[in-house]
Amino acid sequence: MAIKSLADRLQASEGTSTGSGGVMLPGQGKFGVVISKIPVMQSGLKVIFNENLPDYELSFCRSHDELTLLQLRRAVLVVADISGEIAHPRAVCERYYSLMTQYRDIHWVFMVSDSLYPLAVELLIRPESSLISESEPVNRLIEVICAGSRAAEQISRTLFAGDEDSDFASYHSAAMLTLSERKVLRLLAKGWGINQIAALLKKSNKTISAQKNSAMRRLSLRSNAEMYAWINSAQGMQELNINSAYGEQMEWKKIVQPAMSPS
Repeated sequence: MAIKSLADRLQASEGTSTGSGGVMLPGQGKFGVVISKIPVMQSGLKVIFNENLPDYELSFCRSHDELTLLQLRRAVLVVADISGEIAHPRAVCERYYSLMTQYRDIHWVFMVSDSLYPLAVELLIRPESSLISESEPVNRLIEVICAGSRAAEQISRTLFAGDEDSDFASYHSAAMLTLSERKVLRLLAKGWGINQIAALLKKSNKTISAQKNSAMRRLSLRSNAEMYAWINSAQGMQELNINSAYGEQMEWKKIVQPAMSPS
């Protein structure tokens, strides 16, 4: 059963909220925080932990703004549901990014929807985090939590796969690409490898690969061959601001040249 489906079923059977910040479940040494503004999602996650992860003591919040310093200092796990309607998704992701850089001993598990997947890949993939889909099976969430740091920087296959029946026509426009995805595609166009790009941009190989895959998904490109064909097409070169094999727009030169300057 998917996580979201469990929450929907609980809405019919319980229909009650677990409350916010101060509500806890007794555990045996591990402290975790569940963040969701949707009461039935809180209820669903509560059931999952009760039945499968009883060693966790849980606290529930409606948003990251309700997190307390004590919670962050105690927690070894934060499960954050960012799958619903969010007024300012980039600001929310940036806030979580800031928290992750400050509290690196916490395993951050983000439940995201397909619509937020590209932004989550850009801002939420770190050595301390994992991304899973809201439609992921319950057992997959349990596996990710139990794996702890071994599941860090993982992105669920469900998010990668997306909806095969979706209309991808709108993804052909590179205007949909994030700045991070553009940077990765431009460097790939220059012949750089994933390792080199990761070193230049100070990110992990998994993050760079995830950004490349996210860009391919937006553009409805199903293989590396299709990706390079698009990059070298007139449309790709124009939309990535690649003038020729030997020149680029100043925007990209400002990023690359300082990193390539001799020390």
